[in-house]
Amino acid sequence: MTETEPARGPEFGAPTRPRRRLVRADGARLRDDAGRSYVDLGATHGAGSLGAAHPEVAAAIARQAAELIHLGSGYANPVRTEFLERLLGLLPPAFGRVFLSNSGTESVEAAIKIARSATGRPKVVAAMRGFHGRTYGALSATYRKEFREAFEPLVPEFVHVPFNDAAALDAAVDDRTALVLLELVQGEGGVHVAQPEFLAAARAATDRAGALLGFDEVQTGIARTGRLFAFEHSGVVPDLLCLAKSLAGGFPVGATVTTPDVERRFRGSHHSTFGGNPLACAAGIAALEVVVRDRLAERAARLGAVARDRLDGLPAARVREVRGLGLLLGIELRTPVAPFLSALEERGFLALSAGATVLRLLPPLVISDDDWWAGLDAVTEVLGRG
Repeated sequence: MTETEPARGPEFGAPTRPRRRLVRADGARLRDDAGRSYVDLGATHGAGSLGAAHPEVAAAIARQAAELIHLGSGYANPVRTEFLERLLGLLPPAFGRVFLSNSGTESVEAAIKIARSATGRPKVVAAMRGFHGRTYGALSATYRKEFREAFEPLVPEFVHVPFNDAAALDAAVDDRTALVLLELVQGEGGVHVAQPEFLAAARAATDRAGALLGFDEVQTGIARTGRLFAFEHSGVVPDLLCLAKSLAGGFPVGATVTTPDVERRFRGSHHSTFGGNPLACAAGIAALEVVVRDRLAERAARLGAVARDRLDGLPAARVREVRGLGLLLGIELRTPVAPFLSALEERGFLALSAGATVLRLLPPLVISDDDWWAGLDAVTEVLGRG
């Protein structure tokens, strides 16, 4: 069943086109209010890496809600402490401090503030095609004009260089640079993968200039790309790491991870009333347990390899390129992607765009082999037949 949102409805910014009314989830399956089932190939925008209602995450939230829903960060809480320890235990030992917030854009805002304060410098270098969020600092680091123009002027001292252009990045980093902020895979920007040489050049440039290197892993983090964190593919370790989306199994949480040295240099203050609340931390503990126990990073790598083998055979007359890592895949078309997304939805598969011509596949990491194969069959059928 679909509904058409009125031009002036209760939800600010709601689309006026028909859209599905989804009411229930089971694994990688979503159901609408008419009982029809859909396979999630991206409907949760990467946040539902365990599906949209994982039973262990739901049970952890319910148990915690019966004990303590909210607590100010000025008080100790064992759930928050355990979540922080679990997260840091998955990361290189250089990390040791985490600021908890509620979303990806907040995790990026914290990284920008931390970098500017710790270095005493104003400049932020980001990449063309990059997307970092919709609040003002994160939006200033975002490149695409359709996100930016209506809200200008944005925060000053942000510059953008071509993605994967090491020479341009090196030239842009100077003694006024506080932060180089990069995605490991540009999700919204068309699913472009950072080359290891580019990341190594970013590490060298920031070290040379005394700036900080930040990786935005809001979409790539927590097993999505076939490793727990996408920076592990290159071996380049940042000074600041931004996480969110699937970190707590779809429950809202953001994390900005950094080193004790960066924290010591930080001046000023930063705070979030709801960041690191007991419900989010309980969900995060459960989600990390499932990811590690069920070896979902390895599963993402396996299913991603299966998909690449299948999708690389798509007709060149319609498909320019297939790219991505793990279960974050982009199919760049020679024509607009919207009709193909509609055709997939009619067949019971919900996928995403990544710009006007890129079909993005971002399924839950728990998707069954059968559903994944069925999704790939639907994609190849739709793209093959037009």
